[in-house]
Amino acid sequence: MNMEFRRKLPEPREVMEMYPVTEEMKAQKAKNDAEIRRVFTGESDKLILVIGPCSADREDAVLDYISRLRKVQDKVQDKVVIIPRIYTNKPRTTGAGYKGMLHQSDPHESPDMLRGLMAIRRLHIKALSETGFSSADEMLYPENHRYLADVLSYVAIGARSVENQQHRLTASGLELPVGMKNPTSGDLSVMVNAIKAAQSGHVFSYGGYEVKSHGNPLTHAVLRGWVNSQGTTFPNYHYEDLSRLCAIYAESGLADPAVIVDTNHSNSGKRWEEQIRISKEILHSTRHSPEIFRLVKGLMIESYIEDGCQKVEDGVYGKSITDPCLGWEKTERLILEIADLRA
Repeated sequence: MNMEFRRKLPEPREVMEMYPVTEEMKAQKAKNDAEIRRVFTGESDKLILVIGPCSADREDAVLDYISRLRKVQDKVQDKVVIIPRIYTNKPRTTGAGYKGMLHQSDPHESPDMLRGLMAIRRLHIKALSETGFSSADEMLYPENHRYLADVLSYVAIGARSVENQQHRLTASGLELPVGMKNPTSGDLSVMVNAIKAAQSGHVFSYGGYEVKSHGNPLTHAVLRGWVNSQGTTFPNYHYEDLSRLCAIYAESGLADPAVIVDTNHSNSGKRWEEQIRISKEILHSTRHSPEIFRLVKGLMIESYIEDGCQKVEDGVYGKSITDPCLGWEKTERLILEIADLRA
């Protein structure tokens, strides 16, 4: 094999013992999970916001941001359920660039997976203990989900991972909502097939064991726009796109039809400020169609303390070092407006 084995990483159990979940934290997470589940099963009409930085780059700024979300959540709790984005590993199209806190707990230093595993566990634990939020993370590496399995309330599977068999099978064994993004090509059949696979039970290899999953009915669609072969982006959040997805779900026989709409990425063409308009347009669509209202369970919004993005070496506190994000003032105003617009 053309690789160097640097060192053996600790088992998930070992890292969990270093940063344990207290009984109080378990109770809070169970409360969060129950409220989120009620949205996906249709028992609650609240709107979910999976919101936060494109990538979690530093613990202090992320916790600062999430503490601000906590104050806003208390104001909009009758209409909105906030799930903070703490995305600790990032897919890179060419493999180059910052791959997230898992790889580099400090983006200014060299990759160190051991430090990264401990850093991402510590960050999620602190978010839960200090703010009461159990957060969302992207499942870029299915095996690594085990390090965070007891602290997450939402999992996203990205546009480049949605066709991968191990991602689909792992999702089938989870007991929390898993969002399957449409692939970058925009082929919705790929996303639907991923949902079907994850809602079914399977026997497969995971964590060194032969396991049997029982299917995850909370696996659902995430629309994030798409890109053609010339690199042109196309949105799929409009009324017609949501109506089409309603029809696809009706024909599919899938459990708990649901979609979370990603307001950034190819839906905005990475024009981060467009997320405000896009969010409001989606809510407008839900008010004009009972089917769309029932289908749209929430929005994904990329947001941080400062507007835009920066290079790693710039070092601006609370400003994204990957995709550009909405700054805090715009974010707070948008969340309050979303709550007001929610029927």
